[in-house]
Amino acid sequence: MPLPLTYEFCARTDTGRVRSNNEDSVAVSRDARMVIVADGMGGYNAGEVASVMAVQILNRELRNRLVAAGGAADSELVREMLATGVERANAAIYQAAKAHAHYAGMGTTLVAGLFGDERVIIGHIGDSRAYLLRGRRLSRLTRDHTWLQEQVDKGVMTPQQAQRSGMRSLLTRAIGVDPKVRLEINEFPVHGGDLFLFCSDGLTDSIDDAELAILLRDPLALPRLAERLIQQGNALGGRDNISVLLVRASEPGAAAPGDPG
Repeated sequence: MPLPLTYEFCARTDTGRVRSNNEDSVAVSRDARMVIVADGMGGYNAGEVASVMAVQILNRELRNRLVAAGGAADSELVREMLATGVERANAAIYQAAKAHAHYAGMGTTLVAGLFGDERVIIGHIGDSRAYLLRGRRLSRLTRDHTWLQEQVDKGVMTPQQAQRSGMRSLLTRAIGVDPKVRLEINEFPVHGGDLFLFCSDGLTDSIDDAELAILLRDPLALPRLAERLIQQGNALGGRDNISVLLVRASEPGAAAPGDPG
């Protein structure tokens, strides 16, 4: 029986060139093999509050249970844990927004990856994304919950028209905005050599998928690759906060790219 894959993690977040504060929150739990990116929204510092709350609540709800369950845990159990954690985060953020006038309207996007021995379960809400680079092919694993994506799905707009639109940030789902939230959950197999990118829209609003693929193919160590992605996002304007979280899967004993061995 083959040995389970090993995972390397790296997270970076940057305020960007325009914003005065960072409303993104990122988290990596290596022992639970869980990663989270949340991009907050709301006036004053409310977006930052919402994203931090989402990350903290999911960590609290999931980390110990995932560690105890192990990488071979039943997929349905992991999906249920993730959905329950997001429901609790949504309720807490929604109640905080109702209780405090300066938090009114706050919310956050979310993309979370829960890695098992040979699979990853990804849950997302909003327009923070997950990608997979396998070999030289880049695949987007999440579908934006935005008005523009709905127009593309209906055939009203082409992806190229949506990319140029000034309405790219109009979300149709977010955590904390409504009493109930719809989490989209999908599962994907993981192979040795796979590289996953989880990011906020501060990266993808500046860099399209074709350029992302070129950047991710560079065989750099993860910290250097994360820095390159953020540098490129800032070089193209840095209009929003930029968060990058990379996960590389390896066969046991295999040297990672950028590792002198």
